[in-house]
Amino acid sequence: MLRRRIASIISTSITSVQNHYQKPISISSIISSSPYLKSPSNISSNPISYGFHFQNVRAYSSLLALNDLRDNPGARKQKTRKGRGIGSGKGKTAGRGHKGQKARGTMKFGFEGGQTPLRRRLPKRGFKNPFSLTFQPVGLGKIATLINAGKIDSSELITMKTLKDVGAIGKQIEDGVRLMGRGAEHIQWPIHLEVSRVTVRAKAAVEAAGGSVRRVYYNKLGFRALLKPEWFEKKGRLIPRAARPPPKQKDKVDSIGRLPAPTKPIPLPHEEKEAEEAMSAS
Repeated sequence: MLRRRIASIISTSITSVQNHYQKPISISSIISSSPYLKSPSNISSNPISYGFHFQNVRAYSSLLALNDLRDNPGARKQKTRKGRGIGSGKGKTAGRGHKGQKARGTMKFGFEGGQTPLRRRLPKRGFKNPFSLTFQPVGLGKIATLINAGKIDSSELITMKTLKDVGAIGKQIEDGVRLMGRGAEHIQWPIHLEVSRVTVRAKAAVEAAGGSVRRVYYNKLGFRALLKPEWFEKKGRLIPRAARPPPKQKDKVDSIGRLPAPTKPIPLPHEEKEAEEAMSAS
């Protein structure tokens, strides 16, 4: 590109100077005055001082111009033109051959001409359980860390909304929260929690410290009312009533979730019986 540009500049300069002065000029003077071979700062602003005037020469500040922009060779592939003569190699039948179903039309995806397709030849493996539940895990160690940091008040009821607001769990709660026993040794004071599921180790650790864990049920709408009650206010709707658990989950929960988010725990059935027995004995 540079060689072609220099050649065009030299030839144009010689032609313009010869037309202006009607006398030949040396190549060395043209090269010395070229903007590509000599810095523009060293050239006098008066073109007459060089003995000639550039009329048709274009001064470039860079070796690259907009009209020289090109793609790399092979960067753009031309579209195959079918049915445009036998010389193209894709004329007449356009690469489809003679007659037959594949030459005349299209078939549905996976059709193999009538034989058993691959998707039916391969056996089925596994299944997807439509009743599976997905719970977000949260450990007791993380809850103890947030309590020590002052983000959670251990004197109040810790609900799933509390865990979401402080960042203990993610924003997307599909079917609830499962309380895990990781970091159970850090629980040294009584805390009260309401979650969807709880492991045996976590429940034993909380109850050993004098606290309680209650398994509550919320459906999809109930979780929205629990975690985002402002959504119903924005829509001008009332907060819905808590739904009952389905028959398959009745033995896995202790009670129905309360709406809006509660702040005080309610005693479990066996705690109520013990309190009644203590009252009757006294």
